[in-house]
Amino acid sequence: MYINLLTQLKNAQAVKRESIKTSYSKMKEKILEVLKDNDYIESFERKGRGAKRILDIKLKYRSDGRGVIDGIKFISKPSRRLYIGYKDIRFVKHGYGLLFLSTPKGILTGKEARKMKVGGEALFEIW
Repeated sequence: MYINLLTQLKNAQAVKRESIKTSYSKMKEKILEVLKDNDYIESFERKGRGAKRILDIKLKYRSDGRGVIDGIKFISKPSRRLYIGYKDIRFVKHGYGLLFLSTPKGILTGKEARKMKVGGEALFEIW
């Protein structure tokens, strides 16, 4: 699930790892695409075939050596789903973070969902 992926990313940056590998899923791949577009990771690559597919993720660091990801807050959990209409989408950390939503149009950031006027399940915030 995506929660394990994000925890791996945060922990790997805390110990200054260059890259990590995780199991493949379409949802993880879409989340990584959005993270790459918003400069939270340097790159990712899908490797293998069939049941042995993995994602190889290259992490990104600031010039002073700190990880780009400062924090992650999980909003929806398997035991409690939280849905947000597009009018209720707010900024994360005064615009310095991102809210990820699972919408009928796919995985979107809060800004994209507001522009497309579509709501959905709030997954997590990252800053």
